[in-house]
Amino acid sequence: MFRSACHEFPMKANEVDGSVVEELNPDRRLLDGGQAHVSPEHAARGRAEIPGAGAGTLAGQHHSVIGYDGITRLAIMVTPEWEGNVRDQASEALSMIRTILRHQEEPMVLTMQNVFVADAADAPAIRRLFEAYFGEEMPLTIFVVQPPCDGAALAVEAWAISTRKVSVAHLGPHLVTVEHDGLRWVHASAGTLRRAGLTAFQQAEQTFASLDKTLHAVGVPFRDVVRLWLYQGGITEVEDGVERYRELNRGRTDFYRHVEFPSNPLARHANGSGMYPASTGIGTGEHGLVLTALAIQTSRDDVEVLSLENPHQISAFDYPAEYSKKSPKFSRAMAIRIADHVTTWVSGTASIVASETVFAGDIEKQTHQTLENIENLIAGENFSRQGWADAGATLDDLAKVRVYVKRAEDYEKCRAVCEERLGTIPAVYALANVCRPDLLVEIEGVAFSSIQKQSDS
Repeated sequence: MFRSACHEFPMKANEVDGSVVEELNPDRRLLDGGQAHVSPEHAARGRAEIPGAGAGTLAGQHHSVIGYDGITRLAIMVTPEWEGNVRDQASEALSMIRTILRHQEEPMVLTMQNVFVADAADAPAIRRLFEAYFGEEMPLTIFVVQPPCDGAALAVEAWAISTRKVSVAHLGPHLVTVEHDGLRWVHASAGTLRRAGLTAFQQAEQTFASLDKTLHAVGVPFRDVVRLWLYQGGITEVEDGVERYRELNRGRTDFYRHVEFPSNPLARHANGSGMYPASTGIGTGEHGLVLTALAIQTSRDDVEVLSLENPHQISAFDYPAEYSKKSPKFSRAMAIRIADHVTTWVSGTASIVASETVFAGDIEKQTHQTLENIENLIAGENFSRQGWADAGATLDDLAKVRVYVKRAEDYEKCRAVCEERLGTIPAVYALANVCRPDLLVEIEGVAFSSIQKQSDS
């Protein structure tokens, strides 16, 4: 057995500088205390370097702390600041993550991470370094060729959880389970399918079947999946006269014919045929298909899931045939109600009203419209409209976002709009092709909000 190197990874000298550690404050604290809180230090400082820190320290990190039921979760985003080679940058990213974890008041472990890689040729070396560092405690790790917009060789989005009340099982390279308080979370992946000669439809068929097999190995029917990510190479390329993304949708639809999502025992307000997992379908620079999923299981009666649709958009699964022979089968968001709080996983969202792209060619207006779509989607009025009158969230409740930018020249303008609307928040900006030629940006995120308690009359 390969012994975990997690506690032996070399620490850079400047990483233990006291002034750096004291300044390692979260961007946001959510749920504990019942209200979202944006750290004033970070709000004022933005992306400026942490005082007392030199080059290559913690200036490239942002994280949120989410507390509930005696458990702490972290949403972490790190981008190396060094201009060294790819190994140096990967080592720095790991050092930053470890420092963030060590700064917490209780022991933490990573459960899932996405590594956004600038160059496909560097992915194997980065993977080897991560595997050597984590050993048997490797979280579910997805390596995606989506270059960080700021020019770094890689960026990392990671989720961590405190372990005093939690059991985390690393069951192989494609499967991690997290159990606490009668809840079971399952992070699973189908791996990366790069077989030459397969069509987009065949890739979808085989990848969904592989993910289904991985889930069933630990007793998880596909109906329990609440969130999916699909990274497709050549997403807007035409293959035998049909766009690859449309063929991916065809493969997903065919697979879903055998999945009864409304039969999920947690879906007590199921929207009939519209009950699908939240999803992101986004381009990647490496040809093939990467598929990963999050599922939840419990017998608790205070846990429920709800698929959300945007009142200003036609549901993706009802799109007209001009967008795809078989429409994309996903919900705009999936909300998970657990006791007195709600976690809302927001699907990849773009500048679409009804089913039409709006503000073609204008990155700033598209970014504003995308954020407005997210704001409307998670608002209390929309939750009430779909059955949960005591739930709702705002942009301040977002723990993190991913921002996929199509054109490198749009990055600064897009980021400026996001920072104007969102303030300081853990965010990764990555170059990626969006599923329509006229869409310039896509944004996804996760919100944590408290249930509104009824006042006594």
